[in-house]
Amino acid sequence: MGSLSNIVAVAAVVAALVAGGSCSPPNVPPGPNITTKYDGKWLAARATWYGEPTGSGPADNGGACGIKDVHLPPYSGMISCGNEPIFKDGKGCGSCYEIKCKAPEECSNKPVVVFITDMNYEHISSYHFDLSGKAFGAMAKPGLNDKLIHRGIIDMEFRRVRCKYPPGQKIWFHVEKFSNPNYLAVLVKFVADDGDIVQMDLKEKASPEWRPMKQSWGAIWRMDSAKPLKGPFSIRLTSESGKKLVATDVIPANFIENAVYKSNIQF
Repeated sequence: MGSLSNIVAVAAVVAALVAGGSCSPPNVPPGPNITTKYDGKWLAARATWYGEPTGSGPADNGGACGIKDVHLPPYSGMISCGNEPIFKDGKGCGSCYEIKCKAPEECSNKPVVVFITDMNYEHISSYHFDLSGKAFGAMAKPGLNDKLIHRGIIDMEFRRVRCKYPPGQKIWFHVEKFSNPNYLAVLVKFVADDGDIVQMDLKEKASPEWRPMKQSWGAIWRMDSAKPLKGPFSIRLTSESGKKLVATDVIPANFIENAVYKSNIQF
């Protein structure tokens, strides 16, 4: 059992998390950005959780990545917020990590996979995973998830892994609300392998030119145009490791805002 001072310190952190205030200690610098090195090495981090104890967190607002319905497959609630080196100002959205914990005694030390779908820049550790209640509890031994969740904040380990989706799952493009011929905003989701996208480019049907889209926020990229855009539109994706894929004519000329267009491509 830890000392009284340690117990008081942990209690203070948990209280701050529950109250939505600043976490303690307040000035822990973030670690370096996690890159696409799949070297199998485990790194130390701290884990907290949010939302309902067995839930997936907010399912409809999309979080800081814009990805909605994260309680449904294939995410199935196994999601996490990341701090600066994990979230990467949105360019870490969709990336995948194995996480596990060795202590306290409820921990199974068996890895589970989570998707990054949100951000939490509270400086409680160089690497911080703010997990859904479901994902936090998944690190526990069978039947002990409730007890682990009640710890509130624990030390954990993590490593970057390649994202894997069910066979046949292709990349989807969601045309965001308020999109129009002069403003096309697109969310990309279900990206395998690296899981995250660092650049999106758009090509109109009648043009040979690929034009770079701007990252709007999270996993949403946009094209602003003084002249009306003319589809159908092809989209070129660049993943973090530099791999490229093209979804040809994936968004129709008469696209509908808040609609999903499924591609036939996958990394």
